[in-house]
Amino acid sequence: MSAVIADPSMGAVPLKRGKKKLLVMVAIGLALAIALSGGAVFYLKQKAAHAAAAAEAGDEEGSTGEHAAAKVDPKNVPVYLPLDPFVVNLADKEADRYAQIGVTFELANGASIEEMKAFMPSIRNAILMILANKTSRDLIDRAGKEQLADEIMREAVRPMGIDVAAPEPVAAAMPGASAAAESASGASAVAAPHEIPKAKPKSRRASQKNPIQHVNFSSFIIQ
Repeated sequence: MSAVIADPSMGAVPLKRGKKKLLVMVAIGLALAIALSGGAVFYLKQKAAHAAAAAEAGDEEGSTGEHAAAKVDPKNVPVYLPLDPFVVNLADKEADRYAQIGVTFELANGASIEEMKAFMPSIRNAILMILANKTSRDLIDRAGKEQLADEIMREAVRPMGIDVAAPEPVAAAMPGASAAAESASGASAVAAPHEIPKAKPKSRRASQKNPIQHVNFSSFIIQ
């Protein structure tokens, strides 16, 4: 029986093709790995750059805040004195209206708090008298509220013996008014050349500075 001899050329082709396919796959894998590693490096660099920029911005903000805080003088920090809310009937004639208003005094220093507390019943009475003469129309707009704050700031310290002059109204100048005033003053001077003008009486604490720096409204309800 004769032996069958296999042709060596029949198995050689598939072996070469398998090696080529394997080499191609390895090359593709290496290319993918290089691309992924490059992308990861780029991402990490970008992330680090953003983190550094954010840290620098935070340092700048912190330094700015420190400088702003350093400019604040703790000795000149305002002191606030809140008052109990005021509930008062307004002066409206066509309907019954009332106001509920919260007032907080901004004082120059803490020493004024105890002094104002000693006069608080009279201070509250002065504020109530102001509110009782107001109508809802007087208090409805911003100008009315600002005028009310000025009146409270002026009248609240009168019980303490401090007189604050009210702002003088600005009158429109009329033609010939100045000439008439000059002639009238000249005539009075001729009529009474030796008359000495009387000095206005001064309050015992008129020269003292108003301890109330501002009048703040914590609530303002009109019904």
